[in-house]
Amino acid sequence: MTDETRAPTSSPAYARLVLAMLLVVYTFNWLDRQILGILAPVIKADLGLSNTQLGALGGIAFAALYSTLAIPLALVADRTSRSWVITGALVVWSGFTALCGFAGGFWQLFLFRLGVGVGEAGGVAPSYALILQYFPPERRARAMSIYSMGIPVGLAMGVLFGAAIAKAVDWRAAFVVIGLAGVVIAPIFRLVVKEPPRVAAPGGQAPVIAVFATLARKPSFWLLAFAAAASSTAGYGLAFWVPSILIQAYGFDLTATSWFYGSLLLAGGTTGVYLGGVLADRLGRADRGAYARVSSFAWLVTAPLFVAGLMSPSPVMAWLFLLIPNALNILFVGPLTTAAQHLVPPSMRATAAACFLFINNLIGIGAGSWLLGGISDVMKPRFGDEALRYSAVALVSLYLVAALLALFAVRPLRKDWVEEAA
Repeated sequence: MTDETRAPTSSPAYARLVLAMLLVVYTFNWLDRQILGILAPVIKADLGLSNTQLGALGGIAFAALYSTLAIPLALVADRTSRSWVITGALVVWSGFTALCGFAGGFWQLFLFRLGVGVGEAGGVAPSYALILQYFPPERRARAMSIYSMGIPVGLAMGVLFGAAIAKAVDWRAAFVVIGLAGVVIAPIFRLVVKEPPRVAAPGGQAPVIAVFATLARKPSFWLLAFAAAASSTAGYGLAFWVPSILIQAYGFDLTATSWFYGSLLLAGGTTGVYLGGVLADRLGRADRGAYARVSSFAWLVTAPLFVAGLMSPSPVMAWLFLLIPNALNILFVGPLTTAAQHLVPPSMRATAAACFLFINNLIGIGAGSWLLGGISDVMKPRFGDEALRYSAVALVSLYLVAALLALFAVRPLRKDWVEEAA
Protein backbone atom coordinates (compact mmCIF):
# COMPACT_ATOMS: atom_id res chain seq x y z
CA MET A 1 0.00 0.00 0.00
CA THR A 2 1.09 3.60 -0.20
CA ASP A 3 1.14 6.59 2.00
CA GLU A 4 -1.45 9.01 0.63
CA THR A 5 0.22 12.21 1.77
CA ARG A 6 0.21 15.23 -0.51
CA ALA A 7 2.17 14.69 -3.72
CA PRO A 8 5.57 16.23 -2.89
CA THR A 9 6.48 17.25 -6.47
CA SER A 10 3.22 18.94 -7.44
CA SER A 11 2.94 22.70 -7.79
CA PRO A 12 -0.24 24.52 -6.76
CA ALA A 13 -0.89 25.38 -10.43
CA TYR A 14 -0.61 21.75 -11.53
CA ALA A 15 -2.80 20.64 -8.63
CA ARG A 16 -5.49 23.02 -9.88
CA LEU A 17 -5.09 21.64 -13.42
CA VAL A 18 -5.54 18.10 -12.12
CA LEU A 19 -8.64 19.22 -10.22
CA ALA A 20 -10.02 20.85 -13.38
CA MET A 21 -9.54 17.64 -15.39
CA LEU A 22 -11.15 15.55 -12.65
CA LEU A 23 -14.07 18.02 -12.69
CA VAL A 24 -14.48 17.55 -16.47
CA VAL A 25 -14.59 13.76 -16.10
CA TYR A 26 -17.00 13.95 -13.17
CA THR A 27 -19.24 16.25 -15.21
CA PHE A 28 -19.48 13.56 -17.90
CA ASN A 29 -20.17 11.04 -15.13
CA TRP A 30 -23.30 12.92 -14.09
CA LEU A 31 -24.24 14.03 -17.59
CA ASP A 32 -24.48 10.38 -18.62
CA ARG A 33 -26.64 9.61 -15.59
CA GLN A 34 -29.04 12.54 -15.96
CA ILE A 35 -29.70 12.36 -19.68
CA LEU A 36 -32.15 9.51 -19.06
CA GLY A 37 -34.25 11.75 -16.78
CA ILE A 38 -34.88 14.51 -19.31
CA LEU A 39 -35.55 11.96 -22.07
CA ALA A 40 -37.83 9.80 -19.90
CA PRO A 41 -41.14 11.08 -21.37
CA VAL A 42 -40.13 10.43 -25.00
CA ILE A 43 -38.47 7.08 -24.17
CA LYS A 44 -41.59 6.06 -22.23
CA ALA A 45 -43.79 6.84 -25.22
CA ASP A 46 -41.46 5.23 -27.78
CA LEU A 47 -40.76 2.00 -25.88
CA GLY A 48 -44.12 1.76 -24.05
CA LEU A 49 -42.67 1.75 -20.52
CA SER A 50 -44.33 2.29 -17.15
CA ASN A 51 -43.09 4.70 -14.48
CA THR A 52 -41.84 1.74 -12.45
CA GLN A 53 -39.76 0.50 -15.40
CA LEU A 54 -38.38 3.98 -16.05
CA GLY A 55 -37.49 4.29 -12.37
CA ALA A 56 -35.66 0.97 -12.53
CA LEU A 57 -33.63 2.18 -15.51
CA GLY A 58 -32.62 5.28 -13.60
CA GLY A 59 -32.04 3.40 -10.34
CA ILE A 60 -31.28 -0.27 -9.84
CA ALA A 61 -30.10 -0.84 -13.44
CA PHE A 62 -27.36 1.69 -12.81
CA ALA A 63 -26.75 1.16 -9.08
CA ALA A 64 -26.47 -2.64 -8.97
CA LEU A 65 -22.96 -2.88 -10.41
CA TYR A 66 -21.98 0.74 -9.86
CA SER A 67 -22.14 0.27 -6.10
CA THR A 68 -20.75 -3.25 -5.81
CA LEU A 69 -17.78 -2.76 -8.17
CA ALA A 70 -16.66 0.55 -6.65
CA ILE A 71 -14.74 -1.15 -3.82
CA PRO A 72 -12.72 -3.66 -5.93
CA LEU A 73 -11.95 -0.97 -8.50
CA ALA A 74 -10.80 1.36 -5.71
CA LEU A 75 -8.45 -1.40 -4.53
CA VAL A 76 -7.09 -1.77 -8.08
CA ALA A 77 -6.55 1.99 -8.20
CA ASP A 78 -4.74 1.94 -4.86
CA ARG A 79 -2.44 -0.84 -6.06
CA THR A 80 -1.79 0.43 -9.59
CA SER A 81 -2.56 3.81 -11.18
CA ARG A 82 -5.55 5.93 -10.23
CA SER A 83 -5.32 8.04 -13.38
CA TRP A 84 -5.36 4.92 -15.60
CA VAL A 85 -8.33 3.45 -13.74
CA ILE A 86 -10.28 6.73 -14.15
CA THR A 87 -9.38 6.85 -17.86
CA GLY A 88 -10.54 3.28 -18.45
CA ALA A 89 -13.73 3.90 -16.48
CA LEU A 90 -14.56 6.97 -18.60
CA VAL A 91 -14.17 4.96 -21.83
CA VAL A 92 -16.40 2.14 -20.55
CA TRP A 93 -19.28 4.23 -19.22
CA SER A 94 -19.23 6.58 -22.23
CA GLY A 95 -19.28 3.62 -24.62
CA PHE A 96 -22.29 2.09 -22.89
CA THR A 97 -24.04 5.48 -22.87
CA ALA A 98 -23.67 5.56 -26.65
CA LEU A 99 -25.06 2.01 -26.88
CA CYS A 100 -28.21 3.14 -25.03
CA GLY A 101 -29.14 4.92 -28.24
CA PHE A 102 -29.49 1.54 -29.98
CA ALA A 103 -31.76 -0.12 -27.39
CA GLY A 104 -34.90 -1.69 -28.83
CA GLY A 105 -36.76 -2.29 -25.58
CA PHE A 106 -36.69 -2.25 -21.78
CA TRP A 107 -34.28 -5.13 -21.23
CA GLN A 108 -31.73 -3.96 -23.77
CA LEU A 109 -31.76 -0.50 -22.23
CA PHE A 110 -31.53 -2.07 -18.77
CA LEU A 111 -28.39 -4.03 -19.74
CA PHE A 112 -26.74 -0.98 -21.31
CA ARG A 113 -27.45 1.01 -18.15
CA LEU A 114 -25.79 -1.78 -16.16
CA GLY A 115 -22.75 -1.18 -18.35
CA VAL A 116 -22.81 2.54 -17.62
CA GLY A 117 -22.80 1.65 -13.92
CA VAL A 118 -19.84 -0.70 -14.37
CA GLY A 119 -17.78 2.08 -15.92
CA GLU A 120 -18.75 4.81 -13.49
CA ALA A 121 -17.86 2.55 -10.56
CA GLY A 122 -14.19 3.19 -11.33
CA GLY A 123 -14.34 6.97 -11.50
CA VAL A 124 -15.21 8.54 -8.16
CA ALA A 125 -13.23 6.87 -5.35
CA PRO A 126 -9.87 7.09 -7.20
CA SER A 127 -10.62 10.75 -7.93
CA TYR A 128 -11.25 11.42 -4.25
CA ALA A 129 -7.90 9.85 -3.39
CA LEU A 130 -6.06 11.91 -6.03
CA ILE A 131 -7.55 15.10 -4.63
CA LEU A 132 -6.36 14.20 -1.14
CA GLN A 133 -2.87 13.64 -2.55
CA TYR A 134 -2.71 16.94 -4.40
CA PHE A 135 -4.24 19.25 -1.76
CA PRO A 136 -3.27 19.95 1.88
CA PRO A 137 -5.72 19.08 4.71
CA GLU A 138 -6.91 22.65 5.24
CA ARG A 139 -8.08 22.94 1.61
CA ARG A 140 -9.42 19.46 0.95
CA ALA A 141 -13.13 20.01 1.61
CA ARG A 142 -13.05 23.01 -0.73
CA ALA A 143 -11.19 21.05 -3.41
CA MET A 144 -13.65 18.17 -2.95
CA SER A 145 -16.53 20.60 -3.38
CA ILE A 146 -15.05 22.05 -6.57
CA TYR A 147 -14.73 18.51 -7.90
CA SER A 148 -18.31 17.83 -6.81
CA MET A 149 -19.51 20.74 -8.95
CA GLY A 150 -19.49 18.06 -11.61
CA ILE A 151 -22.79 16.91 -10.10
CA PRO A 152 -24.89 20.05 -10.77
CA VAL A 153 -22.98 20.96 -13.94
CA GLY A 154 -23.36 17.42 -15.29
CA LEU A 155 -27.02 17.31 -14.31
CA ALA A 156 -27.66 20.67 -16.01
CA MET A 157 -25.74 19.69 -19.16
CA GLY A 158 -27.57 16.38 -19.31
CA VAL A 159 -30.88 18.23 -19.18
CA LEU A 160 -29.92 20.93 -21.70
CA PHE A 161 -27.89 18.92 -24.22
CA GLY A 162 -30.12 15.86 -24.00
CA ALA A 163 -33.23 17.91 -24.77
CA ALA A 164 -31.53 19.95 -27.53
CA ILE A 165 -30.17 16.90 -29.38
CA ALA A 166 -33.42 14.98 -28.92
CA LYS A 167 -35.38 17.89 -30.40
CA ALA A 168 -32.96 18.34 -33.31
CA VAL A 169 -32.73 14.59 -34.11
CA ASP A 170 -34.22 12.11 -31.61
CA TRP A 171 -33.59 10.65 -28.17
CA ARG A 172 -31.31 7.95 -29.55
CA ALA A 173 -28.93 10.50 -31.07
CA ALA A 174 -28.65 12.24 -27.70
CA PHE A 175 -27.21 9.09 -26.09
CA VAL A 176 -24.81 8.45 -28.99
CA VAL A 177 -23.43 12.01 -29.22
CA ILE A 178 -22.91 12.45 -25.48
CA GLY A 179 -21.40 8.98 -25.11
CA LEU A 180 -18.89 9.48 -27.91
CA ALA A 181 -17.88 12.87 -26.48
CA GLY A 182 -16.78 11.13 -23.28
CA VAL A 183 -14.68 8.64 -25.26
CA VAL A 184 -12.86 11.55 -26.94
CA ILE A 185 -12.09 13.20 -23.57
CA ALA A 186 -10.49 10.04 -22.10
CA PRO A 187 -7.03 10.16 -23.79
CA ILE A 188 -6.77 13.90 -23.10
CA PHE A 189 -7.36 13.24 -19.41
CA ARG A 190 -4.69 10.54 -19.30
CA LEU A 191 -2.10 12.76 -21.01
CA VAL A 192 -2.69 15.65 -18.59
CA VAL A 193 -3.17 13.87 -15.25
CA LYS A 194 0.00 12.15 -14.10
CA GLU A 195 0.09 9.61 -11.32
CA PRO A 196 1.76 11.30 -8.32
CA PRO A 197 4.59 9.47 -6.55
CA ARG A 198 3.55 7.36 -3.56
CA VAL A 199 5.73 6.15 -0.73
CA ALA A 200 5.28 2.56 0.43
CA ALA A 201 3.58 2.37 3.81
CA PRO A 202 4.84 0.05 6.57
CA GLY A 203 3.01 -3.29 6.68
CA GLY A 204 2.13 -3.41 2.99
CA GLN A 205 -1.33 -3.50 1.41
CA ALA A 206 -4.27 -3.29 3.77
CA PRO A 207 -7.03 -5.73 2.70
CA VAL A 208 -10.51 -4.34 2.18
CA ILE A 209 -11.81 -6.24 5.19
CA ALA A 210 -9.31 -4.37 7.36
CA VAL A 211 -10.46 -1.01 6.00
CA PHE A 212 -14.11 -1.89 6.51
CA ALA A 213 -13.40 -3.23 10.01
CA THR A 214 -11.76 0.08 10.90
CA LEU A 215 -14.77 2.02 9.63
CA ALA A 216 -17.34 -0.34 11.15
CA ARG A 217 -16.05 0.34 14.66
CA LYS A 218 -16.76 4.05 14.28
CA PRO A 219 -20.37 5.21 14.86
CA SER A 220 -19.77 8.36 12.82
CA PHE A 221 -19.19 6.30 9.66
CA TRP A 222 -22.61 4.64 9.84
CA LEU A 223 -24.41 7.86 10.73
CA LEU A 224 -22.74 9.82 7.91
CA ALA A 225 -23.21 7.03 5.36
CA PHE A 226 -26.91 6.54 6.06
CA ALA A 227 -27.51 10.30 6.26
CA ALA A 228 -25.98 10.65 2.80
CA ALA A 229 -28.01 7.64 1.58
CA ALA A 230 -31.30 9.12 2.82
CA SER A 231 -30.49 12.42 1.10
CA SER A 232 -29.41 10.69 -2.10
CA THR A 233 -32.59 8.61 -2.25
CA ALA A 234 -34.60 11.83 -2.33
CA GLY A 235 -32.08 13.64 -4.53
CA TYR A 236 -31.76 10.95 -7.20
CA GLY A 237 -35.51 10.43 -7.25
CA LEU A 238 -36.16 14.14 -7.75
CA ALA A 239 -33.39 14.59 -10.32
CA PHE A 240 -34.87 11.81 -12.44
CA TRP A 241 -38.56 12.68 -12.15
CA VAL A 242 -38.76 16.48 -11.79
CA PRO A 243 -38.59 17.02 -15.59
CA SER A 244 -41.66 14.79 -15.99
CA ILE A 245 -43.40 16.60 -13.12
CA LEU A 246 -42.76 19.99 -14.79
CA ILE A 247 -44.18 18.77 -18.09
CA GLN A 248 -47.33 17.45 -16.39
CA ALA A 249 -47.81 20.38 -13.99
CA TYR A 250 -47.12 23.35 -16.27
CA GLY A 251 -47.53 21.97 -19.79
CA PHE A 252 -43.87 22.57 -20.70
CA ASP A 253 -42.36 21.02 -23.81
CA LEU A 254 -38.94 19.34 -23.68
CA THR A 255 -37.01 22.54 -24.44
CA ALA A 256 -38.82 24.67 -21.84
CA THR A 257 -38.36 21.93 -19.26
CA SER A 258 -34.63 21.70 -19.96
CA TRP A 259 -34.07 25.46 -19.53
CA PHE A 260 -36.25 25.68 -16.41
CA TYR A 261 -34.67 22.73 -14.65
CA GLY A 262 -31.17 23.15 -16.05
CA SER A 263 -30.96 26.73 -14.75
CA LEU A 264 -32.03 25.55 -11.28
CA LEU A 265 -29.40 22.82 -11.21
CA LEU A 266 -26.65 25.06 -12.50
CA ALA A 267 -27.32 28.14 -10.35
CA GLY A 268 -28.40 26.38 -7.19
CA GLY A 269 -26.25 23.27 -7.35
CA THR A 270 -22.89 24.91 -8.06
CA THR A 271 -23.44 27.49 -5.34
CA GLY A 272 -24.48 24.92 -2.75
CA VAL A 273 -21.75 22.38 -3.37
CA TYR A 274 -19.00 25.03 -3.24
CA LEU A 275 -20.49 26.66 -0.16
CA GLY A 276 -20.41 23.31 1.64
CA GLY A 277 -16.66 22.98 1.12
CA VAL A 278 -15.92 26.54 2.18
CA LEU A 279 -17.97 26.24 5.37
CA ALA A 280 -16.51 22.85 6.27
CA ASP A 281 -12.91 24.01 5.77
CA ARG A 282 -13.50 27.16 7.79
CA LEU A 283 -15.57 25.76 10.65
CA GLY A 284 -13.88 22.36 10.68
CA ARG A 285 -10.52 23.75 11.74
CA ALA A 286 -11.81 24.42 15.22
CA ASP A 287 -14.43 21.65 15.37
CA ARG A 288 -14.37 18.48 13.26
CA GLY A 289 -18.04 17.98 14.08
CA ALA A 290 -18.82 20.95 11.84
CA TYR A 291 -18.46 18.69 8.78
CA ALA A 292 -21.66 16.93 9.87
CA ARG A 293 -23.38 19.94 11.45
CA VAL A 294 -23.41 22.11 8.31
CA SER A 295 -24.91 19.23 6.34
CA SER A 296 -27.61 18.69 8.96
CA PHE A 297 -28.69 22.33 8.90
CA ALA A 298 -28.79 22.38 5.08
CA TRP A 299 -31.07 19.32 4.91
CA LEU A 300 -33.36 20.74 7.58
CA VAL A 301 -34.02 23.81 5.43
CA THR A 302 -34.18 21.82 2.19
CA ALA A 303 -37.29 19.74 2.98
CA PRO A 304 -39.98 22.44 3.42
CA LEU A 305 -38.69 24.53 0.52
CA PHE A 306 -38.83 21.55 -1.84
CA VAL A 307 -42.43 20.92 -0.82
CA ALA A 308 -43.31 24.58 -1.45
CA GLY A 309 -41.65 24.50 -4.85
CA LEU A 310 -43.17 21.22 -6.00
CA MET A 311 -46.68 22.34 -5.01
CA SER A 312 -46.45 25.88 -6.43
CA PRO A 313 -49.33 26.82 -8.73
CA SER A 314 -47.13 28.80 -11.14
CA PRO A 315 -43.73 28.05 -12.74
CA VAL A 316 -42.28 31.39 -11.57
CA MET A 317 -43.10 30.64 -7.93
CA ALA A 318 -41.83 27.09 -8.38
CA TRP A 319 -38.47 28.29 -9.72
CA LEU A 320 -38.00 30.74 -6.85
CA PHE A 321 -38.90 28.19 -4.18
CA LEU A 322 -36.79 25.43 -5.75
CA LEU A 323 -33.61 27.49 -6.18
CA ILE A 324 -32.48 27.37 -2.52
CA PRO A 325 -33.16 23.65 -1.87
CA ASN A 326 -31.37 22.78 -5.10
CA ALA A 327 -28.34 24.42 -3.50
CA LEU A 328 -28.74 23.07 0.03
CA ASN A 329 -29.60 19.46 -0.81
CA ILE A 330 -26.17 18.99 -2.36
CA LEU A 331 -24.17 21.01 0.15
CA PHE A 332 -23.22 17.84 2.05
CA VAL A 333 -21.08 16.32 -0.70
CA GLY A 334 -17.78 18.07 0.06
CA PRO A 335 -18.01 17.97 3.87
CA LEU A 336 -19.19 14.36 4.27
CA THR A 337 -16.95 12.77 1.64
CA THR A 338 -13.98 14.54 3.19
CA ALA A 339 -15.00 13.48 6.71
CA ALA A 340 -15.51 9.84 5.68
CA GLN A 341 -11.96 9.64 4.34
CA HIS A 342 -10.53 11.08 7.55
CA LEU A 343 -11.94 8.22 9.62
CA VAL A 344 -9.03 6.00 8.53
CA PRO A 345 -5.26 6.37 8.12
CA PRO A 346 -4.11 7.98 4.84
CA SER A 347 -3.21 4.66 3.21
CA MET A 348 -6.83 3.44 3.41
CA ARG A 349 -8.61 6.47 2.01
CA ALA A 350 -9.55 5.38 -1.53
CA THR A 351 -11.07 2.18 -0.15
CA ALA A 352 -12.78 4.09 2.68
CA ALA A 353 -14.33 6.43 0.10
CA ALA A 354 -15.56 3.40 -1.85
CA CYS A 355 -17.13 1.90 1.30
CA PHE A 356 -18.91 5.19 2.00
CA LEU A 357 -20.08 5.43 -1.61
CA PHE A 358 -21.24 1.79 -1.59
CA ILE A 359 -23.84 2.52 1.10
CA ASN A 360 -24.75 5.92 -0.29
CA ASN A 361 -25.14 4.79 -3.89
CA LEU A 362 -26.67 1.35 -3.43
CA ILE A 363 -29.49 2.87 -1.36
CA GLY A 364 -29.67 6.31 -2.94
CA ILE A 365 -29.35 5.49 -6.63
CA GLY A 366 -30.89 2.05 -6.33
CA ALA A 367 -34.02 3.18 -4.54
CA GLY A 368 -34.59 6.85 -5.44
CA SER A 369 -36.01 6.95 -8.96
CA TRP A 370 -37.51 3.44 -8.74
CA LEU A 371 -39.25 4.20 -5.44
CA LEU A 372 -40.74 7.46 -6.65
CA GLY A 373 -41.88 5.89 -9.91
CA GLY A 374 -43.40 2.91 -8.11
CA ILE A 375 -45.26 5.08 -5.60
CA SER A 376 -46.68 7.17 -8.43
CA ASP A 377 -47.99 4.07 -10.22
CA VAL A 378 -49.74 2.97 -7.01
CA MET A 379 -51.18 6.45 -6.42
CA LYS A 380 -52.26 7.06 -10.03
CA PRO A 381 -55.78 5.55 -9.73
CA ARG A 382 -56.57 8.08 -6.98
CA PHE A 383 -54.58 11.17 -8.02
CA GLY A 384 -54.28 10.76 -11.79
CA ASP A 385 -51.65 12.99 -13.39
CA GLU A 386 -50.87 14.56 -10.00
CA ALA A 387 -49.65 11.22 -8.59
CA LEU A 388 -46.06 11.88 -9.61
CA ARG A 389 -45.99 15.28 -7.89
CA TYR A 390 -47.49 13.94 -4.64
CA SER A 391 -45.05 11.05 -4.67
CA ALA A 392 -42.16 13.53 -4.93
CA VAL A 393 -43.48 15.47 -1.94
CA ALA A 394 -43.59 12.25 0.10
CA LEU A 395 -39.99 11.42 -0.86
CA VAL A 396 -38.77 14.84 0.31
CA SER A 397 -39.36 13.74 3.93
CA LEU A 398 -36.13 11.74 3.67
CA TYR A 399 -34.18 15.00 3.92
CA LEU A 400 -35.44 15.31 7.51
CA VAL A 401 -34.16 11.79 8.22
CA ALA A 402 -30.77 12.77 6.79
CA ALA A 403 -30.66 15.93 8.92
CA LEU A 404 -31.34 13.95 12.10
CA LEU A 405 -28.68 11.33 11.36
CA ALA A 406 -26.06 13.98 10.57
CA LEU A 407 -26.86 15.80 13.80
CA PHE A 408 -26.29 12.58 15.76
CA ALA A 409 -22.92 12.21 14.00
CA VAL A 410 -21.48 15.53 15.23
CA ARG A 411 -20.15 14.29 18.58
CA PRO A 412 -18.77 10.87 17.50
CA LEU A 413 -17.10 12.47 14.46
CA ARG A 414 -14.91 14.56 16.76
CA LYS A 415 -13.70 11.37 18.44
CA ASP A 416 -13.37 9.21 15.31
CA TRP A 417 -11.42 11.71 13.15
CA VAL A 418 -7.86 10.59 12.29
CA GLU A 419 -5.53 13.57 12.32
CA GLU A 420 -2.53 13.69 10.03
CA ALA A 421 1.06 14.30 10.99
CA ALA A 422 2.34 17.68 9.94
